[in-house]
Amino acid sequence: MSDLMNTMSASASGMNAQASRLRVVTENIANADTPGYQRKLVPFEAVMNGSVEGVRAGRVRLSPVELTQIHDPAHPLANDDGMYQGSNVSLMTEIADAREAQRSYEANLRMFDQARQMTARLLDLLRR
Repeated sequence: MSDLMNTMSASASGMNAQASRLRVVTENIANADTPGYQRKLVPFEAVMNGSVEGVRAGRVRLSPVELTQIHDPAHPLANDDGMYQGSNVSLMTEIADAREAQRSYEANLRMFDQARQMTARLLDLLRR
């Protein structure tokens, strides 16, 4: 029974980590056109909770990729050369990251549900 609980705990930690990642990805997508916005990244960290291995979202960090330079002399943030800094967010990358986070979340959810169903069946057998 403890193995099933450990499985449920590990799956829950994966769902929490992927939910954090998805929040950051949606923030990046929302700010893709914001001048000077730097893409945020969420690293994952392995954690040990008793005898259960899991994962958690680490501290959010900024992408080291340089901001794009945009030429638009009419923009209020433009310098004397007519350039201003755009964001370093690639919508294609963010959409791919969002899809990956969603699928990983769903896989953890299926594993959690399977362990829950097995626990319920085990309890039904023990009641008989």
